[in-house]
Amino acid sequence: MSADGVSAPLAIPAKWAAPPGVRAWVTTRAGGVSTGGCASLNLALHVDDAPAAALENRRRVREALALPAEPLWLRQVHGTGVVVHEGVDSRVDPSRPETWPEADAAVTFEPGRVLAIQTADCLPVVLASRDGGRLGAAHAGWRGLAGGVIERTVEALGGAGREFVAWLGPAIGRDAFEVGDEVREAFLAYVPPAGSLVAAAAARDAAARAFERNARGRWQADLVRLARLRLAALGVEAVAALDTCTHTEAARWYSHRRDPRSGRMATLAWIAG
Repeated sequence: MSADGVSAPLAIPAKWAAPPGVRAWVTTRAGGVSTGGCASLNLALHVDDAPAAALENRRRVREALALPAEPLWLRQVHGTGVVVHEGVDSRVDPSRPETWPEADAAVTFEPGRVLAIQTADCLPVVLASRDGGRLGAAHAGWRGLAGGVIERTVEALGGAGREFVAWLGPAIGRDAFEVGDEVREAFLAYVPPAGSLVAAAAARDAAARAFERNARGRWQADLVRLARLRLAALGVEAVAALDTCTHTEAARWYSHRRDPRSGRMATLAWIAG
C-alpha cells in the first residue's frame, strides 16, 4: 500500500516479445501528489488538477523509470494523426499543452526518444519492429481505432505488419464498455487493407463477435479484441495484452467513464541507447 492509500506500484513494465533494446511501461494512479479524482499520479495537464501537481508527478515518473529524455506529449483528439519524434523541438514546452503536436500516435527511429500516450479507458498500443529500430505508440479509443489509428501508425513506421510485435495496455473491459449502434456499425464497416488475408466478409463477422447485446438494447464492446483484429489484418502476429479493466480496477487505474474528474495514466516507450 502506498502512502497515498492506493495499492499499486508507480508503473508496470510491458510483458511482450519486444527486442531487448525496446522499453515500454505504463504508469498507474499510485505514488503521486494529486488529490480528488486525480489522486494521485495524474500525468495530464488538461484535467481538473493543479498543474504543479501533474508536473511533480511527471518528474517522479522520469526519475523512477530513468527516462532518457522528456517524453513527447501529444494533444490527443481521438483521431488518426501520427507524428515522427525526431528530437527536441524548441517550440514544444512540456508544461504548455497548446505547444504539443496534435496527434493520437507517434513513431521514432532513434534511441532515447520517449513516446507518450495518455489514457483513462482508451487503449494504448505500442508497436516495435523485431530488429528494435522502429517504435510506435498509439491512442486507440473507439473512434481512433475504428478510424484507423493503428493502420496509420504501422504505415508511418514502414514495412509489413509481420515485421512488428505489439503490446496492448490497460483499457476499459467489455463488461464495462457499453456503446450504441453507431459504434458497432463503425467497426462493421471496416474494409481490410489490400493484400490482407482477411476478407471483408470475414472481417465484418469477426468485428460483430466483439459486440454483445445487453438487456438495454445496447452493446458491450471488447476494445482489446477489436484492436487484435486490426493488428491481425495488418499481419502483426505477436500481440500481448495486459489483462485488466480500467473501469473495474479502481485502485490501479484511472477511468473517465467511472469518474469524469479522472486523471490520466501514461504509456511510455523508447528505444534504449
